[in-house]
Formats: sequence, structure tokens, C-alpha cells
Amino acid sequence: MAQNRFHTGPGPSQRQLRVGELIRHRLSELLLRAEVHDPDLNRHSITVGEVRTSPDLKVATAYVMPLGGTDREDALKALRRNSRELRHMVAKGLNLKYAPELRFQLDETFDRMDDTRRLFADERVQRDIRADTDDEDLD
Repeated sequence: MAQNRFHTGPGPSQRQLRVGELIRHRLSELLLRAEVHDPDLNRHSITVGEVRTSPDLKVATAYVMPLGGTDREDALKALRRNSRELRHMVAKGLNLKYAPELRFQLDETFDRMDDTRRLFADERVQRDIRADTDDEDLD
């Protein structure tokens, strides 16, 4: 019997992941080349860390961060202000039935990694890690 064509798993489908990655590449390319005619946007060097798409592929959320993490809000406002033009330019480079609506969010991954590094550098955590390692050596 044929499988249901709609993804029912807990995470994104392969198609969502593939389309998200295509959009990420195209969006990164557009921002790198400064193809949008907005000097406020073009003065930022923006990294597109990830793009997540809705199950119907009609909405794509891009997680972005300006280089160095400075002027985050200004960069985000510039992206949101130019989202229609970016949507049109992204769609030109992809062969999709619908041009997805682009939404922009700050990528908090780097902040979480810094918090995790600080946590692992804490003396009490290091002591616990060493104690766990010593316990494993006894087994």
C-alpha cells in the first residue's frame, strides 16, 4: 500500500529540510552580493544560520545574525522592511510552486553556545565532570 505523502513525524520532513537549505543558500548569496537596493541593509554583513519552513512550504523563517552580533535590531528591521523584495529574488532562483513568505528572527544559537561554554567552565561543573569520569574508570 502507498505511504501517506504528508509527513507525520515529530520533526521537519526531508522536503522541508531540503527547501529550507535551498532558501538559506539563495538568501545568503543575495545578502553577500548586496543585490537589494537598500543601503541600510547593505551596510550589514549578515549570516543566515538556518531557514525553517512550514509543512506547506508557504512560510520560511530565516534565523540571521549580523557579523559580530552588532546592530542586531537594525539589521533585523532592514531585513523585515525588504522581505517582499527578498522573497521575489529568492523565488526567482528556486523552482517552487509558491514563493514562500520570508520571516526573519535573530539566531540565538551563538548566545546559547556561549552560555554552555561558561557553564562547562564553572569550577563546580568541572568538579562534577571529573567525579563522573573517575566513577567510570572504576567500572
